[in-house]
Amino acid sequence: MEAPLEAPLATPCNIQICEVTCDSFRIMWDMTPEDSARATHFFIDLSRKDSRDHNRFKHRDVPTKLVAKAVPLPMAVRGHWFLSPRTLYCVAVQTAIRQPDGDYLVSEWSQVVEFCTGDYAMEHLQQLLDKAKGSAVRLLKFSVFYRNQHPDYFDNVSRECGGLMRPALKDISGSHGSPINGKLQGVFFSCNTEFDTGLPPRDSPYGPLRFQIPAGHLLNPNISLYFADFYCMYTAYHYVVLVLAPVGSEGDTFCRTRLPMLDLASNPFLTYTAPQRPGEEPLYCHASDVILEVLFTEPVPLEQGSVEQISGHHQLMSLTTANAKKDPSCKVCNISVGR
Repeated sequence: MEAPLEAPLATPCNIQICEVTCDSFRIMWDMTPEDSARATHFFIDLSRKDSRDHNRFKHRDVPTKLVAKAVPLPMAVRGHWFLSPRTLYCVAVQTAIRQPDGDYLVSEWSQVVEFCTGDYAMEHLQQLLDKAKGSAVRLLKFSVFYRNQHPDYFDNVSRECGGLMRPALKDISGSHGSPINGKLQGVFFSCNTEFDTGLPPRDSPYGPLRFQIPAGHLLNPNISLYFADFYCMYTAYHYVVLVLAPVGSEGDTFCRTRLPMLDLASNPFLTYTAPQRPGEEPLYCHASDVILEVLFTEPVPLEQGSVEQISGHHQLMSLTTANAKKDPSCKVCNISVGR
């Protein structure tokens, strides 16, 4: 006499995603009390929204991605995939009962639900900061921040913006998970100098005109300094992104809960040392082993500095870091949670 067939499992419904980070999430769904008592395993099928695999669930009655023992919901999912920050994913679930012969009695797949992973959390940025510290060994003195652009840019600032270089939204260059990408506004400056002259480099890919401003206007005791990113673009040299925000400003408030704050007087990237005696000038130093990209979060008046033609060549725009993609294979500047 044949054993009675086991009742089928209901299709999981009302899929909910919560507690999403850059590399993990929790998932839950509605199950009948009977199914909750019977289910021994959950099958989770996850893919990127932009995946070209349009037949994700080709084998719909067997586990295709993750097989997990049934646990109380919501179920934590992390470490099973290399999830990327700020990435849209599709997920579906299936419940199952493992049979004595090793086969599974499975439900139908649930509806597909979409969700987006988050930015790097503070702990991830601290890991990135620790890696960046290993590449910044020497400090050199400098006296000016500078910004290269085309003549049209400075003409527009003078005629249409009241002489103010206004903050613009940070692009998506660098680490995909950096919290400032596409969210924080600022004006980018450089401060790296040539080793032999102590002056800004003669060439630039950003434009033939250079605005220079005394370092003290942007770096002083009334400024908060934050670490935002560490990356490379398939090159031997690396970039460190820093944020300068006046204390109490909107930019300072944004960064305070999202980015590691650096001590102005003691860090390996960019330092301000107050005068030790009356009549002395402050000392400003920058890391010489990495290229610094400094984002100042407030408008900067042209009248605080000067605009001059660079003495070298205007290089190809392809050498800029605008929307540049980080090298995901570099062991120096990548952390395990994503790129």
